[in-house]
Amino acid sequence: MTSERARSGPPPVGPAPDTSSAVLTLPNAISAARIALIPVFVVLILGDGTEAAGLVLFAFVAATDWIDGYLARRTGTVSTVGTILDPVADRLAIGAGLIALVIADLVPLWAALAILVRDALVIAVGLVVLARSRIRIEVRTLGKVATFGLMSAIPMIAWGNLDLPLSPAATATGWVVFAVAIVEYYLATIVYVGDLRAALAAR
Repeated sequence: MTSERARSGPPPVGPAPDTSSAVLTLPNAISAARIALIPVFVVLILGDGTEAAGLVLFAFVAATDWIDGYLARRTGTVSTVGTILDPVADRLAIGAGLIALVIADLVPLWAALAILVRDALVIAVGLVVLARSRIRIEVRTLGKVATFGLMSAIPMIAWGNLDLPLSPAATATGWVVFAVAIVEYYLATIVYVGDLRAALAAR
């Protein structure tokens, strides 16, 4: 994952940073493990009587999306494989979890599409720009906050639909957090478009 910029003002934009060719690193192993857990929580969510376990596992995998990137930066083990594997793990986990929750009738289709359509567009544009111009846009704090909010809201909404303990509170809290986070999600997209235009204009 790319680094956070907590200070105000636009983050630096420009060529992708240097990375190593290492494959067997701890951050890469964590990313691979998160990918390996995807079919596990999907099967559990779609299973009979195992929905809660699958939901908890999905929430764990989604909530730990920062660990592999953080470790890579802190330990100086940012690698070419990791820069691909980390975001792939994040998007696969979120996408697979949302699809499974929709199929299980635990999250409405429109809510899942509001996240998935935006993600698909951002990924497609990001890959094209990276391939053609070698430009990477640093992740904004707003984007990370929005993602964290959505990945907190979705499990709470699903938890409420399972009629588990504290279901009413989970449902109400989940929808409030979702409403705020989805607005932040699209605002972050607008900011990224501005960052991309600035980066292209500076070339």
